[in-house]
Order: sequence, then structure tokens, then C-alpha cells
Amino acid sequence: MQAWMLLAMVLWGVNVSAVKALTASFETLPLAALRMGVACCALSAIVLWRRGGWPRLTARQLATMAGCALLMVYGNQILFAQGLLRSTATNGALIMALSPLVSALMAALVFGERFTPRRMVGVALGFAGVAAVVLSHPGAGLSSAGIGDLMLALSVVSFAVGGVGVQRLARQIDPLSISWVIYMIGTLMLVVHTVLGPSRLGTAQLFPGAWPWALVLFSGIAATAAGNLIWNRAISVIGVARTAVFLYWVPVFGVGFAALLLGEVLTWWHLFGFAAVMTGTWLGTRPVAASAP
Repeated sequence: MQAWMLLAMVLWGVNVSAVKALTASFETLPLAALRMGVACCALSAIVLWRRGGWPRLTARQLATMAGCALLMVYGNQILFAQGLLRSTATNGALIMALSPLVSALMAALVFGERFTPRRMVGVALGFAGVAAVVLSHPGAGLSSAGIGDLMLALSVVSFAVGGVGVQRLARQIDPLSISWVIYMIGTLMLVVHTVLGPSRLGTAQLFPGAWPWALVLFSGIAATAAGNLIWNRAISVIGVARTAVFLYWVPVFGVGFAALLLGEVLTWWHLFGFAAVMTGTWLGTRPVAASAP
């Protein structure tokens, strides 16, 4: 399981740079619908091959999946793409490192896990690291890059909250079926919004060149379909809080690929923010020692 999770983190780290590059060729909402549509096709092929059809679900299970789809696909993808449009892939990778902290908070609130002073220090240190990166921008504030970073942070929260629902569902349904239904519903939401909203997938966006479409296929099939299938499987086995620990690696790979592929410049503020986020995340998600009898 550890090797598969590391592979998923590599894919997600590269995906930050891929989506940032794609925002130059596609509007954010059609881009999200395209990427999720590709992911749905990939997941549908896997499900039809292994399961043979739509899983049997109760009304309550379907409603829970619809809520997860709203948070983990529809809301997450819009916030993620809009945030990267206004920010940088480097900042995106660093902000995604807050996922383990948010997941630890959700586990404490929903599943009753202890939230110790050490974890509170971890939360504070993690947010301080992100703030150092955000406020290092010239004229930083709740405008331009600041709004983008806020959207990226909200996308992290949206995904983590949805993960709690996945953990509950995983007690009754296999992870493959969960992933498929969630992405089918979430993609339908994105498509309806794209068709009815002001954004359109025009002719110029349909033919941006071979490279953008290669990135769409990579983002949809490898990063989204395969990555989230591994993620949901891990949640079903070890829980959302422990699975989120592997997200330590997303900023490592994400910042590195942003510098390598997009030529983004790393500053001392990024290094400080990275160190603070990693340390805070480690403190915030370490297992709580059992009390002495």
C-alpha cells in the first residue's frame, strides 16, 4: 500500500504543474469538466471490466455519495483550477500540504480522535508556513495571488471533508464503486454548470494543440482516476487521517516539478514555508500515544 500511495503522490505533485499549464489553454470550468470527464471514462472502463455494472446502493448511500461528489469533485475542482489560475503551482503544492492537518481535525471532530496540544501546535505552524509564502508576494492581500491561495486552501478543506464521507461509505461498499459513483455524479454537476453557466468550451479551446490535450489525458486518467482510486482504497484500509500523512510528499514533488517544468523561481520564503508546513503537518498527524493504565 505504501508504494502505491507514493506513486499517487508523485502523480498529484506533477498534476499541480499540469493543471497550472492547462489554465493558459482552457477556461477553468470547462477544464474541470474535461478532466473529470476523462477520469470518469477511465473509471467506467475499470468498473465495467471488474464489476460488470452499476453497484446496488440504498437511497442513503447514494445521498452520501452525492455529498462527497459535491465536495471532492465539483467544489474541489472549481476551487483548485480557479486558485491555480490566480496563484502559482509552487504555492499550490505548499498549500496542499495542509491536507493532513485538515484531515486530522476532521477525524477528531467526526471520529472522536484526540486533538492534543502537540497537534494544535502543528496546525498553527502549518498555517504559519502557508502564510509566509502567501504574504511574501509584493502587495499581498485578499486580491490577485491572495484570492488564489485562499481558493486553493478551500479546495483542500473541501476534499478533506468529503474524505470523511468516503471513510463511512467504505465500511459498506468497495472503494472502486465509491470512486466511480462519486466521480460520475461530480462530473455531471460540472458538465451541467458548464453548459448552463457563462463559460463555454469553444472551438478555440477544443483545438489548443497536442500538448494541452496530452496534459488533459494525463490529469484525467493518471492523476485523477488512478490517484483517487488509490486514495479511496487507502482510506478504506487505514482511515482518512493516516492516509493523509502521505500528502507530506505532494509539496516535495509539486514544488520540485513546478521549478523543473514551469521554471518557477524558488525563494527563501518558499523554503521556510515548506519547512514550517512539513514540520507542522508531522506534529499534527503523529499517532497519539496510548494513556498509561
